[in-house]
Amino acid sequence: MSGETLHVYFLGTAGALPTPTRNPPCIMIRRGSDTLLFDCGEGAQQQMMRSRCGFTINAIFVTHWHADHFLGIFGLVQTMSFNGRTEPLTIYGPEWVHDFVATLRQVARFNLKFPMESVELGHGSWVRFDGYTVSAFSVNHGLPALGFVLEEDPRPGRFDRERAIELGVPPGPLFGKLQRGEVVKIGMGESAIEIRPEQVMGELRRGRKIVYTGDTRAVHYGIMDIAHDADLLIHDATYDESEAARASEFYHATAGQAGEAAAALNAATLVLIHTSSRYTDVQAHVSDARKKFTGPILAPNDLDMVEVPFRD
Repeated sequence: MSGETLHVYFLGTAGALPTPTRNPPCIMIRRGSDTLLFDCGEGAQQQMMRSRCGFTINAIFVTHWHADHFLGIFGLVQTMSFNGRTEPLTIYGPEWVHDFVATLRQVARFNLKFPMESVELGHGSWVRFDGYTVSAFSVNHGLPALGFVLEEDPRPGRFDRERAIELGVPPGPLFGKLQRGEVVKIGMGESAIEIRPEQVMGELRRGRKIVYTGDTRAVHYGIMDIAHDADLLIHDATYDESEAARASEFYHATAGQAGEAAAALNAATLVLIHTSSRYTDVQAHVSDARKKFTGPILAPNDLDMVEVPFRD
């Protein structure tokens, strides 16, 4: 549906190690009644309770198999089972996702009360949901690793009420049918005429788009076709520019490189995430990104929530 709310909860914004104020990576995206997790670091359950967003998760997407991105799944799955979940849960991820889910079943050693499935994704893979798609792209992190794009279907164009009346359509239920893409008939018998949606509807409008890179070196040149024009680009910004050499060594990005990516990909808003525990303040990160990107820049704290609006 075109009017669904789209909220992004930053449940964990730290890089590698937790700090007193930041948990390991965990991003929850809630679109309407759907809730997806992108990575699930340790302590994710407590963050969900603090955010009051509950444990009803439709699917989990893991960017890669470094422990700070998946350790929280063990406890979360057990809690779901304890709470009586019966709906299937699918965990999506890169190579080794099947091994991970098999290990999860073995290590937990409790009576899992719901089906749990694993699906391996690669560059260009996609998963279809109601009204939107989640696609995967490869990133450069020294092991099989993915970023993800959540993109909504195009929305119907604007309804031209005046034009519809000119064509003889009376205000009322027929307006709704035209807006839903249905052909309507005006009049009776041989004199009846058909009014088609394209006669009264404007051009399709783009849906919203969120890009999450996970952990990576700068990769925007290789993902222009899939990650361009994001309403929200959530980008690895583990280090500030003074640690650019370290960032490259450990397959991470700097905040400046995140800003460069946002500019190249024509993002509307940039979000800096996965901050190294060496930093107690992220203002240098924002300043570094600002040198490359002139749009809005966010450096969220844990438990911050962002609502993604339609651009029009």
